[in-house]
Amino acid sequence: MSKGDKLEVLDFWASPYCGRVKIALEEKGVKYVASEEDVFGCKSDLLLKSNPIHQKVPVLLHNDKPIVESAIIVTYIDEVWPSNSLLPTSAYDRAQARFWVDYIDKKVFETGRSVWGSNGEEREVGTRDFIEVIKHLEEALGEKNYFGGEAFGYVDIIAISHSPWFLAYEKLGGFKIQDHTPKLSAWIKRCLKRESVAKVLPDPEKVYQFVLHFRKMSGLD
Repeated sequence: MSKGDKLEVLDFWASPYCGRVKIALEEKGVKYVASEEDVFGCKSDLLLKSNPIHQKVPVLLHNDKPIVESAIIVTYIDEVWPSNSLLPTSAYDRAQARFWVDYIDKKVFETGRSVWGSNGEEREVGTRDFIEVIKHLEEALGEKNYFGGEAFGYVDIIAISHSPWFLAYEKLGGFKIQDHTPKLSAWIKRCLKRESVAKVLPDPEKVYQFVLHFRKMSGLD
């Protein structure tokens, strides 16, 4: 980062999408300020101005210029600070990485929400759907240490940011991720040993309590 560059992340502590942006910045060794947003109350004027279409976090402000959508932000970070590349070098491997990022963004949080955001039969269906999703991720991981091979990279950053929510899914869905996807469970533990990940991600128990509070506020309990 050139002298005088300023980086700010418009943030929400429990958001997996914000988490991945901060992990990417930590991996690059780039200094930034995380500004917590009241996403369920009064959103800041800065957020509304920076992301007028979706009005959501995260937003990365690089010298006051906004970049939105978390996967796009992570790619931007990798392009602006190219050392310690997060994306694979070959075009084919980059395409594969983008496929799995797209899959994760379309499936993981939505199926997880169908577990914690419902009751009865709907929750049972959501739990089965979520387990199917993580089984596909385990197949993609295979015998590798990380999704890209031996190096922690783009897909890992996108995926691991969801892991603090998994405890809530397990407790409300009545299952254990390790029982269904032991390799993925080992991958989670491996990622959590990285300083960039451990520093950024919230305590799963805190996320679980947040989910319980949100359920109560939504009339689900």
